[in-house]
Amino acid sequence: MNASEEISSRTFGNEAGLPRVPLPTLDATCERFMEWCGPLLTTDERARTESALAAFVRPDGPGRRLHAALERYDAAEGVHSWLDTFWPYRYLGRRDRIALNANFFFLFKESPEGQVERAAGLIAGALDYKLRLDEERIPPAQQRGRPLSMAQNRFLFSTTRIPGAEQDTVRAPYTDAWPGPSRARHIVVFFRGNMIRMDVLGPDGRPHTLDELRAGLGTIMKAEAATEPSTGHLTTKARAEWAASRDALLALGNGKALDDVETALFCVCLEDFTPADTLEACDHLLHGDSGNRWFDKAVSFVVFGDGTAGINVEHCGLDGTTILSFVDALLGTRPEELSRRSGAAPQGLPAIESIEFVLDDALREDIRDAAASFAGYAAATATTTVSFDDFGADEAKRLKTSPDAFVQMAYQLAHKRAKGLTGTTYESIATRQYRHGRTEAMRVVTPEVLRFVEAMDDPAAGPEARRNAFRAAAEAHVRRAKECQAGQAPEQHLWELQLIQKRRGAELGVTEPLTLFDTPGWLKMRDDYLSTSSAPSVNIRYFGFGSTSEQCIGVAYVLLPDRFNAYLSTPRPVAEAMHAFADRLREAVRELRDLLA
Repeated sequence: MNASEEISSRTFGNEAGLPRVPLPTLDATCERFMEWCGPLLTTDERARTESALAAFVRPDGPGRRLHAALERYDAAEGVHSWLDTFWPYRYLGRRDRIALNANFFFLFKESPEGQVERAAGLIAGALDYKLRLDEERIPPAQQRGRPLSMAQNRFLFSTTRIPGAEQDTVRAPYTDAWPGPSRARHIVVFFRGNMIRMDVLGPDGRPHTLDELRAGLGTIMKAEAATEPSTGHLTTKARAEWAASRDALLALGNGKALDDVETALFCVCLEDFTPADTLEACDHLLHGDSGNRWFDKAVSFVVFGDGTAGINVEHCGLDGTTILSFVDALLGTRPEELSRRSGAAPQGLPAIESIEFVLDDALREDIRDAAASFAGYAAATATTTVSFDDFGADEAKRLKTSPDAFVQMAYQLAHKRAKGLTGTTYESIATRQYRHGRTEAMRVVTPEVLRFVEAMDDPAAGPEARRNAFRAAAEAHVRRAKECQAGQAPEQHLWELQLIQKRRGAELGVTEPLTLFDTPGWLKMRDDYLSTSSAPSVNIRYFGFGSTSEQCIGVAYVLLPDRFNAYLSTPRPVAEAMHAFADRLREAVRELRDLLA
């Protein structure tokens, strides 16, 4: 889309005109790959990686044939991006549990409202958004005057991940199986292990009023705790195991109950307690009581006893940037105004119906086992928060540095001091300026980063040398982030070539083992010590997700003009190192501020 072209005001009106995700040449990717993994390798590891890479890209080598197949795919009719098959595999192909491992959360800004008022307000806001989305009246997001892809917005409502034995699928509107927007009129409300279907739109598609939504929720909250164990626990299982449990549910005649949950616009999870503090609220948003969740649902609002609220998101079709704009629309305007704008009309108490699953002894035991296993898994995850209410993006800019580069350098310095090494660091970079664009995987450790962390603890290095080392590392960070935004990054490209061999190797005549993917370069570059992602919005206090490996610290951060909050998670056996990292991070931010001032 040229800058001179008119930007459509329709939600999906610019998709066809967006530029395609660039497919890098194989040679450019291989050169970048060595650049990116190089700082993590010993001389011997580097030599082994280079040798396997040379075999991969030789003129008649497997890399050339796989890349040629990817070029043909990218040029095929109906293909939006060379990543069209990568994304489903990346998310739907994972076989471990998605609860805590893949889903992410936002903790919303505080509100004076009580639980029922807050929940009703979120429902009203979401319905206003849904009705505007149905008519393509949500203005397309823009970046520097250019439109961004809005394709992910189609997965906000009535979207549910369905477990599969080998790969999951998605049940969603705007698909061949379910054309156009969802016509569902209900949500599912969870309370004390009960699942309740509540109609939030009347027969003519108009929303119930705020008063009626409150009354409906109030009725639901009079219910006794459920007597049967909650089927929601099953959504925490590893995917193939959950697929087998779902088959068992269907065999007992639970098709209608599953249908009610899977087609619901979204879930509202009402907790019957008040979190002791912010960390407890964050932890419950990440994993919570799995009997009060359906982790496969794209969107679940969670509202605690005191009105504290947030959202848990299934990641396969939705990235943080899409959810942020959705949340901003809900929280940036008063619920009364959103309800009025949606055309809400009085139509009596919403229809409420309990969703009852028929269970046998085997399924009851399955559910109890799933609940116990997940509770144990959640307990084996250590978390903490780090907050700075006197530092934010504005100060980083005053110190003449990129705010994101500043905090990423602080992470590197804190990690080196906490764990004694500089380890692989992942940062998610949004690429929604492209057609069906999602994110690019950035690897943060550069030679400049290594020199910077060394200089900071070198007694012989004075302030000037340290400042210069910081500036060089920050500039390298910004350069690499721009490369990622331009689609010039090696990891997803090489990964997709590996996946093409798995899917089509025999047909393409590429059946030999690809040693590149067993090299220290490939394995080390992707074995995270820090997995980082940011979500800047004044409407959220914290953002969070689980860690991605045995030694990894997940770092989800909200960097605003005047403050900076991070939620950290790691496996409990290495919790001590995470707490050390948090302490060193507080010191590093202070030290870098003083250094640059």
